[in-house]
Amino acid sequence: MLISIIRTVILYAFVMFAIRLMGKRQISDMQPSELVVTMVISDIASLPMQNTSQPLLSGVVPVLILVSLELTVSAVMLKSLRFRKLICGSPVVIIEDGKLLQKQLKRLRLSVDDLCAQLRQQNIFSLGDVQYCIMETNGSLSVLEKPQKRTPNADESGVKIDDNKIEAVVINDGKFISSALKLCGADEKQIDNILNSNNTNRNKVFIMTMDGNGKTNIILKEN
Repeated sequence: MLISIIRTVILYAFVMFAIRLMGKRQISDMQPSELVVTMVISDIASLPMQNTSQPLLSGVVPVLILVSLELTVSAVMLKSLRFRKLICGSPVVIIEDGKLLQKQLKRLRLSVDDLCAQLRQQNIFSLGDVQYCIMETNGSLSVLEKPQKRTPNADESGVKIDDNKIEAVVINDGKFISSALKLCGADEKQIDNILNSNNTNRNKVFIMTMDGNGKTNIILKEN
């Protein structure tokens, strides 16, 4: 039993490392090749977990080969548009200038109900509101509404909006987040001074956020 637990922990850590090597993507953002490799890796890794008589390397070596292949394919796709098109396909226009392209729907085997469901997820409840709709290679929809249906931005409305820049968590449960400090252009000494001016210290802070202009929000730990 102990051997099975140890093998499972080792394979779990190894698969997590392998997935990290492949890059940070959500399942919905994966290209076909990435999704296939991820599914195959999970199947291969499960075999040595279930069968302790099987060598651990029988799971590790195939995973290494698959990850190497995926990294190689990704590198080639960056260099060759033709190869990328062969592996990932091309975006497909479903609605063009307000007209629904029925042939493209049939080609994608996408029903109108499925199309409407995906549009509703983007807060679009009428096909008549869409000017362009494109099915991307990862299966997601990119939608451009008709001009009269688009929400005007600040530039179009002539409204001036203050730039607060990005806000990041600089302290989490009493610990500094160095990457967030760098993002906000601050350092630990500056944060400590802010906390002192608020009659508190880092150990009492649950969450502290800061934006690029120095605006902070402090949430103390509960007693």
